[in-house]
Amino acid sequence: MAKRLTLLLVLCLALPATAFAATVKVRVEGKTRTLFGPTEVTVTAATPLDALEQASLAGELYYHVTTASFGRYVDQVGRYGGDASSGWVFKVDDASPPVGADKVQLSDGDRVLWYYATFGPTGGPPTLRVQPAAKKGCYTATAYDDNGKAATLARVTWHVGSKRSSDALGGASFCPGKHRGLLVRATATGAVRSNAVK
Repeated sequence: MAKRLTLLLVLCLALPATAFAATVKVRVEGKTRTLFGPTEVTVTAATPLDALEQASLAGELYYHVTTASFGRYVDQVGRYGGDASSGWVFKVDDASPPVGADKVQLSDGDRVLWYYATFGPTGGPPTLRVQPAAKKGCYTATAYDDNGKAATLARVTWHVGSKRSSDALGGASFCPGKHRGLLVRATATGAVRSNAVK
């Protein structure tokens, strides 16, 4: 029995980290535009940092990790690095975990968002997520704060394809009509742009 336990322990230690990876969606929103996966690309990753690595490989996207007294963190993605009040952060399922990107264990179905943020007295900007609404052919946009709680926005701008379509009150659904294959997304002043959906 002791030999079996020892063998099992050795096998567990020898397995690569990817053995514990999950199937997740990842998206990277830059300072001024989407850098990777507007429709959220499916990857296999164990942590949010692994998800960024997969996005980097698939999208030929540069990123840099540095180590400080509090641990490892991403200090640059694409062309932009961080500074005193801005930098790269991540959310898992619309919430910012209180630990580093290499410390969060992902589960199948998680959504990982990396984004450039400017921080204020109450934290980072809300992030937008678009989903199909109850009414067929319509969409809703929800803003989420750092804790993953719905945040209030006064106005949301809807985009169909590359065109700005309309402005609506925050929380209102949007029904663009026929938009054959064009992606729908939302933006709002002071918020991180949403994912894109068909």
